[in-house]
Amino acid sequence: MGKRRMVSDRSQSNEEKGLGLIFRALSHRNYRLFFAGQGISLIGTWVQLIAMSWLVYRLSNSAFLLGVTGFLGMIPTFLLAPFAGVLTDRWDRRRILLITQTLSMAQALVLATLDLTGVIRIWHLFILIPSLGIVNAFDAPARQTFVVEMVERREDLGNAIALNSFLFNGARLVGPSIGGILISILGEGMCFLLNGLSFFSVIVALLAMRIISENRGSQGKQMWQVLKEGFNYTFGFAPIRFILFLLGLASLMGMPSQY
Repeated sequence: MGKRRMVSDRSQSNEEKGLGLIFRALSHRNYRLFFAGQGISLIGTWVQLIAMSWLVYRLSNSAFLLGVTGFLGMIPTFLLAPFAGVLTDRWDRRRILLITQTLSMAQALVLATLDLTGVIRIWHLFILIPSLGIVNAFDAPARQTFVVEMVERREDLGNAIALNSFLFNGARLVGPSIGGILISILGEGMCFLLNGLSFFSVIVALLAMRIISENRGSQGKQMWQVLKEGFNYTFGFAPIRFILFLLGLASLMGMPSQY
């Protein structure tokens, strides 16, 4: 009897250690706040993406315009992201995220207002969708590099990056399902409204963090010089070059199927 209890206690202890290793980045207060706030916000973002596609097709009844709006949402990020990455290295990343999250919230609330009042037209989307793409061009590099500031122990950084990937893909799995249900019950306007409200979670999390500002090493360099150094390193280092090639191929051939 005593031996069984010892085996049971040992297996429970090993299980707790395993879970502790998997979620060890959450031991950092700042990252824990970000993980919780971003989790709620990402689900809202995927709900809006599904509602947006549904709204575009309902207003236009055109598969072509549905593809055009998807293109308009992505092309600003594609063109501006390299420049945004340089600026992210120079500016305060938490401040950038507070601005981008606030602007994303404003875009969602404008969409909700236009749809719920019944005045929304397809040309409104041709303005609002690219504007969100511009915001995302700055939000994505700031959010990804901000992880370095939230996790104090360098050995936990890899785990934090893995949890970020889990969070994003988990929201991608859950968000569209919730979005489909909400569209059928409440309509697209309420989906936009709920997404706008979901940004409060990540904004509050960012404001509650205790972050020590770091000195930026590229302040004295010209933007074009930093961009050139980045491209030279990226395409001159084979592992990163091949990873980017695979990501680009997956994005080109696979990502359009989700819209």
